[in-house]
Amino acid sequence: MAAIELNGVTKRFEDDGGVLDTLVPSSNTDAVTAVDDLSFSVEAGEVFGFLGPNGAGKSTTINMLLDFVRPTSGSIRVLGHDAQAESVAVRRRTGVLPEGYDVYDRLTGREHVEFAIESKEAGDDPDELLSRVGLDADAADRRAGGYSKGMKQRLALAMALAGSPDLLILDEPSSGLDPAGAREMRDIVREEADRGATVFFSSHVLGQVEAVCDRVGILREGELIAEDSIEGLRDRAEAEAILRLDVDGDADLDAVRAVEGVSSVESRDGKLVVGCTDDAKARVVVTIESDGATVADFETESASLEDIFLAHTEAEKQEVPA
Repeated sequence: MAAIELNGVTKRFEDDGGVLDTLVPSSNTDAVTAVDDLSFSVEAGEVFGFLGPNGAGKSTTINMLLDFVRPTSGSIRVLGHDAQAESVAVRRRTGVLPEGYDVYDRLTGREHVEFAIESKEAGDDPDELLSRVGLDADAADRRAGGYSKGMKQRLALAMALAGSPDLLILDEPSSGLDPAGAREMRDIVREEADRGATVFFSSHVLGQVEAVCDRVGILREGELIAEDSIEGLRDRAEAEAILRLDVDGDADLDAVRAVEGVSSVESRDGKLVVGCTDDAKARVVVTIESDGATVADFETESASLEDIFLAHTEAEKQEVPA
């Protein structure tokens, strides 16, 4: 069963006495289409990465899932419920870590989590939730107004986990976390998925997304331009891989540069390093050996999610007429 389903969703913000400038800063127009005919689904138990440059429509989409913003057209179902008509039922089963979450300065960390537990009518132990996200007893008893940004982020995650939600919506969850904290967050995401929760994960830290997500959707200017597993996106995008070769003999570097799909060739640390698309690797080896040199060994470094993201978004820009 799909945990999230969007069908033909469009959200257009109309200007109304400066309201649009608040919702979409620096718009300078009478209307902005933030999301345009968006359709995709996320399966139950899946970790889905939702990517896009600033202004792509990611936050608007998340707000529509939670009924904070209503679509201009189209339909949204979350956990089998109509996201607008049954929004209370959706939020009861959903844990949310919003971007830029702010705390209540005078409440302790424990009081924040107790409030979240009571709101969900759950039976969690607040100290166990706080410990799980790396906040100890001393931090739990301190007023949250004195927390660092990373501690506030951990606190917001603990609140999102209250009630063992069926759906977790995480918007920039590693913001403010140090590397150890980011690793702990990734572990929690996988643990939640292992118990059967669905995780909708939006982040600019592409390495985090690559480490935990089963599938990825890439949004640009309100439109979904790619959706697949990372391997599937890698196969479809013309993102470069790095080919490092141990070559016996003198390779004709100009001939290698002339191979279709090769963008760079250089000698580095005794190896020949070639930047190329995946389908050019075999042609590079054949070209080197056709001139009498021998490829003794080679290794490849596949395109990262950042490379894939840029390949898709830059390709889309190039297709837009001037």
